[in-house]
Amino acid sequence: MAESVIFVCTGNSCRSQMAQGLLTFLGNGRFDAFSAGTDPQGLNPLAVSVMDELGIDICAYRSESIDWYAKRHFDFAITVSDRAKETCPVFPGGGKRLHWSFEDPAAATGTIEERLAVFRLVRDEIKQALQLFVTQPTRGNR
Repeated sequence: MAESVIFVCTGNSCRSQMAQGLLTFLGNGRFDAFSAGTDPQGLNPLAVSVMDELGIDICAYRSESIDWYAKRHFDFAITVSDRAKETCPVFPGGGKRLHWSFEDPAAATGTIEERLAVFRLVRDEIKQALQLFVTQPTRGNR
């Protein structure tokens, strides 16, 4: 049976969406990945672009509120922003909570290439954390 994982950030526009796509790709069917935000803002097109560079299509993902998942059990709830960590609810069923702090690429400024560079950096940091996550039998903190 697949382990269920939800990634939570503030806007559910970048970090949590990229994490969902990466875990789905890296996990080879061993995980049911979801993402949500404490204040959903819609999927960021730059997140779609940098994920597409890896051959991972997230363009159909939707920006969901954490409230949508509040009554659902998850084996892991992973917050990927400090603000979300403070406001993330407890999910039923006693799943494990983890916190991974990543810069918010949506806050990047500058030219499109400068902003894409930040998105790529955050994407690669999330990918590295998830590569460790999928290989750890106890799924501890990164």
